[in-house]
Amino acid sequence: MAIAATSELLEDVRQAAGDTQFLQMMGISKGKALCFVIDTTGSMGDDIDAVKTVTSIIINSKVGTEDEPSVYVLVPFNDPEFGPLIRTTDPNAFKRAINSLTASGGGDFPEMSLSGLQLALTGAPPGSEIFLFTDATAKDEYLKSTVIALIEQTKSVVNFMITNLLVSRRRRQSDNDQQQQQQFRMTKSDAQLYIELAKASGGQAIVVTKSELLSATSIITESSSSSRVTLLQAVRSTGMTENFIFIVDESVRNLTVFITGTLVNFTLISPSGVPQGSANMTGPLIITSQSVGNFQTLRLNTQVGLWQINMMSTNPYNLKVVGQSPVDFLFNFLEVSKAPLGGFDVVDNRPRAGVNGSLMVTVTGSESAIVTEVTLVESSGSGKVNGSVEAQGGREFLVHFDRIPSAEFVVLVKGEISNTSSVPFQRQSSTSIRASTVTITATDADSVLVPGTPLSVPFTLTTDGAGGTFSIQATNDQGFTSTVPSSLPLETGGSANGTVNITAPTNTTSGTVVTLTIQAVAPGATDTNYVVLRFTVLKTVTDFTAPVCQLLSLQSNCSDNCSLSMWELSVQVTDGADGTGIDRISLGQGNGIMNTSLAAGNGTMNTSLDAGNGTITLVTYNASCCSTDVELVVVDQVGNVGSCFYTVRKNNINTTPTADATTPTVSVNVTTTKPQGAVSMASKPVQFFLLCFSMSLLASIFQIT
Repeated sequence: MAIAATSELLEDVRQAAGDTQFLQMMGISKGKALCFVIDTTGSMGDDIDAVKTVTSIIINSKVGTEDEPSVYVLVPFNDPEFGPLIRTTDPNAFKRAINSLTASGGGDFPEMSLSGLQLALTGAPPGSEIFLFTDATAKDEYLKSTVIALIEQTKSVVNFMITNLLVSRRRRQSDNDQQQQQQFRMTKSDAQLYIELAKASGGQAIVVTKSELLSATSIITESSSSSRVTLLQAVRSTGMTENFIFIVDESVRNLTVFITGTLVNFTLISPSGVPQGSANMTGPLIITSQSVGNFQTLRLNTQVGLWQINMMSTNPYNLKVVGQSPVDFLFNFLEVSKAPLGGFDVVDNRPRAGVNGSLMVTVTGSESAIVTEVTLVESSGSGKVNGSVEAQGGREFLVHFDRIPSAEFVVLVKGEISNTSSVPFQRQSSTSIRASTVTITATDADSVLVPGTPLSVPFTLTTDGAGGTFSIQATNDQGFTSTVPSSLPLETGGSANGTVNITAPTNTTSGTVVTLTIQAVAPGATDTNYVVLRFTVLKTVTDFTAPVCQLLSLQSNCSDNCSLSMWELSVQVTDGADGTGIDRISLGQGNGIMNTSLAAGNGTMNTSLDAGNGTITLVTYNASCCSTDVELVVVDQVGNVGSCFYTVRKNNINTTPTADATTPTVSVNVTTTKPQGAVSMASKPVQFFLLCFSMSLLASIFQIT
């Protein structure tokens, strides 16, 4: 009975959300998200044109392939405005959104780049690769720690495409209302914020001229793939000579090296011992190479085995080695559960520094792969902490560490794909992880935010280190009003409680999701941690009744040869005088020729909708007599679902009901001797709070995994 009830609930969720969104919510989608965050201020005209061109190239080359993006996300930002976030699964709709962008405004030089990035990180799926385009510094640099928290929490990669030529911007003078040209230049120190955020996410900070942007963007986006894996990544803030090794297994193809930096020399050594240096780019190891601005990419002749790359530079650089392979891994840090049954809970923020810890590694893309070694490697140094690995079954491996490093680190996994593998596999996390002696906990159990009503969110702050006055900051991606104590005093090894109050405006649309990030910073900014919570805005629901259908007419000239005849249905749909109105109508069944204005289905369906209370929606449906059944799925504004089923069986019928045709029956059985029409109306109301709870629960489950 429980299984049947769950199945029925999931079917209601699918009908209310639609097939595409339902599959995404269940974590079933191909390809990665394509996410652009774009500065639309006055000097960005050439950059926007480059993005338009690249978007067309990506869509034209990847739609219909395994690398077709699962969702498209666009966030424009200006000054002081940013957003709105546009998210769609329709590539043509994304093209139209990109093509509608124009460059204007901007005022002073810094722009709202981090506000746009924050919105993208909360709106794009976890694990996304995000591209941010700008030629200006960030006016909202105070969001840096929030953005880093969201990068860590979502494990997303952010690439910054920076054009730093002298740019001209219109700036209005306050004294005489005249416009003047002023020139600004983003210096290397100005770009340091973007470099640090790219480093934290495992992305690139690519600095090019505006004329080079199209080439640079094409290079990095074309190399993006749903099966791209990271074999090695290292960031060095001071140049030095250093040798790196990485293993290429049999499953890897399209082996590629990214180098970001200036005046960086290298020597590659293949598994067979053949060397090739940066002075000779036409040797046996490098198939192709491209260089633009501070960004260089090398496509290597993929050879299985142990590779070496010796880096020689006096300048900072970023080295990243990637390939395409189905074999990768997911990971989550764990802590001992305080629940009565014990076990482990997933750590949703930074793990505790300097103490022992546990990690759950899940191998993806191979049923036979096993993990033999997991190491925490310092991102900017050579420090390592090895873990002990315990197989848990089902491609999961529990790893215990005697100590979690205090320095920033990445997770390095090695193992065997099968017993017949000639070499082990090696994979590395892109996102850097920071541990902390500060812990901040909160709960979003009351995850519904009613417009106009403040919601109190209590939190607890604990430190394993020195006490003092800890700074507190609370930000959200929707700009909702919130209050929080600016600081909390803690004793050494102590804890304190605080509360965030957040209020959604009264006109906020139901279903809006807001991400609240609460951060605590230790005295002297020596340590920090965060907690990320998500709330759904819902107006108080009084409509728990499903929409209803009334049959107006059913006309048929069906004969023995069904392919030569058609039947037509006319239905009136309402949500009642006290209902919230019809949101959409789709076809659950039907195999005719389709032409619908609202949702994909089979058959020809024309709809005329008005979402207001008590309005009438007229639906007509035409189909071949070979397709005798049709189901109309009707969803109102709060998610109640009505299912209206009709069928035609006999020949040559023209029916106009004289009575209310909404009386439930099993089917419409039409005969030639006694014309009649009947309808089976199966109403399945979905109470919206239950629907949203189910969606939130499923989203939380798949975000963890």
